[in-house]
Amino acid sequence: MTVQSSISLRGNAAAIFAEAIAAADPAQSLRQRLQSNPLPSPEQGGRSILIAIGKAAPAMMKEALQHVQGDHVALIVTHSDNRSEVPGATVLTSGHPIPDERGLKAGRQIIALLSAARKQDQVIALISGGGSALVPAPVDGLTLSDKIAVNEVLLSSGLDIVRMNLVRQHLSQLKGGGFLRHGSPASSTAYILSDVIGDDLRAVASGPTALPIGSHADARRTCIETGIWHRLPKAARTHLEKSIPEHAMAVEATNILIGSNRISLQAAFRCAMQTYRAEIVSDALIGDVSDAAEQIFRATTSATFDRPTALLFGGETTVRLRGTGCGGRNQELALRVAQLAHERTIPGNWVFLSGGTDGRDGPTPAAGAIVDAGTLTRIRTTGHDPASLLESNDSHKALSLSGDLLMTGATGTNVADIQVFLLGTNV
Repeated sequence: MTVQSSISLRGNAAAIFAEAIAAADPAQSLRQRLQSNPLPSPEQGGRSILIAIGKAAPAMMKEALQHVQGDHVALIVTHSDNRSEVPGATVLTSGHPIPDERGLKAGRQIIALLSAARKQDQVIALISGGGSALVPAPVDGLTLSDKIAVNEVLLSSGLDIVRMNLVRQHLSQLKGGGFLRHGSPASSTAYILSDVIGDDLRAVASGPTALPIGSHADARRTCIETGIWHRLPKAARTHLEKSIPEHAMAVEATNILIGSNRISLQAAFRCAMQTYRAEIVSDALIGDVSDAAEQIFRATTSATFDRPTALLFGGETTVRLRGTGCGGRNQELALRVAQLAHERTIPGNWVFLSGGTDGRDGPTPAAGAIVDAGTLTRIRTTGHDPASLLESNDSHKALSLSGDLLMTGATGTNVADIQVFLLGTNV
């Protein structure tokens, strides 16, 4: 059997990842779902209020506007990397992952639009990952600076996305069902592209059309038990200390899932099967990147090398910040896997890809990285120590030195992360 080179393995890993992204195409996913769940129409004399938030917002809105009938208004809020003009809609951009002043203004515009809704109107929400940071709408008593500080604490805490969004929901006017509260008494329908593992729709973009993940007290308890309470700004702690009853919803939304990490992982599997003996090892790769790297490496130890093999993973890991470097969860995961493979040795050629389906990994322009057996050596030849860079959370610099960054540009979608481990033969 022909031994696959690292170059061909790298190309194949990138192709498999591209198939995962294609399966999360927001326009196509929405179009298919509308065949069974068409856009609802407003009552007589009403109008449709279409609001799209998230990294896939422009593509979702463009498709939705081809199906809407009658009087309507359309507003999009997305990241600047994903901005595109959509005829018939107002397009706003704001900051991600750190909220900014533009997002604060966008949140106010959404609240104003929803607050003007009447009973005969129909609210149509188009929700995708990234929406939480893109439309900050702090509760009374919190400033944008407070929200930014909270977000920075959460992003560096190691908390999973569900617990992060639990806290965000109780500090926001739009999250945790805020669309419903402000849009009442109009009916609401949401089409959701999920970036949350397990597809808990309360957590996607912090659940603007869903009931909260937990109570006000649950959010406070989470902050205390995970040790981040005293890192939060005083205004956030003051609000969370209040005794606030759970919100009573005047209406409930119809929430419809149109795409997810699991769907993209299945597409990656079908692509990999054309060339490799393929296996989906996990569709819930979560938790700290160091633990995830160990889980991934263990999967390689049970693989046989009589034919090329593809081990696939989907999920969303977390990084606990220790240093002042720059990187993201996918880059750090890839570098950790490369380190484990160097220490324990994998026979034959191999490559490992970890990438964010949105094309952005943390505050960097990279989607992630593709590493191989030569990654650490290439870093060392530049005079740098991979372990020291990793300790400083400086995976972006390390992988830039080795030439292993995965650069896709903004993809216009977001369904969390995909990992591809390709093992060549050693015969």
